[in-house]
Amino acid sequence: MKAWLPTVPVALLVAGAALAQIPAGTPDQPIGSRMQHRVVELARGLAHPWSLVFLPDGRLIISERTGGLRVFVDGALHPRALSGAPPALAKGDGGLLGLALDPQYASNQRIYMCLAAGTEQENATAVVRARLRGTALEDTKEIFRAAPAKAKASHFGCRLLFLPDRTLLVTLGDGYDYKDQAQALASHLGKIVRITRDGGAPRDNPFPGGARPEIYTLGHRNVQGIALRPGTGEIWTHEHGARGGDEVNVLKAGANFGWPLATFGIDYSGQPIAPLTSRSDFEAPRWYWVPSIAPSGMTFYDGARFPEWRGDVFVGGLAARALYRLDLQGGRIVGQEILLAERKERIREVQAGPDGLIYVLTDAADGKLLRLEPRE
Repeated sequence: MKAWLPTVPVALLVAGAALAQIPAGTPDQPIGSRMQHRVVELARGLAHPWSLVFLPDGRLIISERTGGLRVFVDGALHPRALSGAPPALAKGDGGLLGLALDPQYASNQRIYMCLAAGTEQENATAVVRARLRGTALEDTKEIFRAAPAKAKASHFGCRLLFLPDRTLLVTLGDGYDYKDQAQALASHLGKIVRITRDGGAPRDNPFPGGARPEIYTLGHRNVQGIALRPGTGEIWTHEHGARGGDEVNVLKAGANFGWPLATFGIDYSGQPIAPLTSRSDFEAPRWYWVPSIAPSGMTFYDGARFPEWRGDVFVGGLAARALYRLDLQGGRIVGQEILLAERKERIREVQAGPDGLIYVLTDAADGKLLRLEPRE
């Protein structure tokens, strides 16, 4: 059993307008987890795996940042990647990144991919749609590309989430050197956009005139986690801070999340980024980490195999080299459990599977697919 610990040296929780500090070196709450689990290594040899999706036929599709789409089937990783994957800029943070299945995948076999497109000198986040036929992608089409292009291969965002109305949310980074554009409605940088399955802007998006019509929220640094909270319709995200200030947020259409005008982090140089940690017209985070854990991947657990974890949210940690379980009580995060820290592996992706188990991708040149199972 893992002990309940705050992120060292401090984890902070925002509940409504109140800010409560959890002192360093003390338990969040005297409510440890009794869930015993084991970690099963399902596959290795993945080249910096980034995202995974579960197909209705039981296969898993895994994206590799270097450009491959791999298939895990019948308990093993298929030796060859799918053919027809779209070209991606595998430089810096870029590559073939997020994946999502069409809400009507059973009838149309469409898969959506988020990737870095272009060159190191002129690149952008793009969304590509294709049809999966056996071991090949066909009818490939780019349906969205963020604008303007940038000259740094950093901060692409690139998580995808379909909403119940079949529109698609795409998380976008600020491009690192372009952080001021996170507040500019004429730019996609530092935004989350909402598009149709054909790439258009839905008419009920919150910025219909004088702005990029695809924009759904603004003021983000680099969002690499997004998930729907079961039974509520809430859209939860997390994003990277700089040195500190990684955030967990709940989206509201048209909301401003403050970057780079308000943040709990500082610049890598040690200098302040902003004089404020909050502002009345910005959405406050539900949780944040100081120092950074470098979050990536996000899922809510709603299965039956780990009954104590139902309703909780899981987040991968790259810099922290651990998996985080955030304990939710009535929509409020009351503590965190740190898992897999003994493995010392960068956690890029976490997803709850249809079998009620938890699947994890480790970020390495020899990346792994892991599964958390109950220990009988």
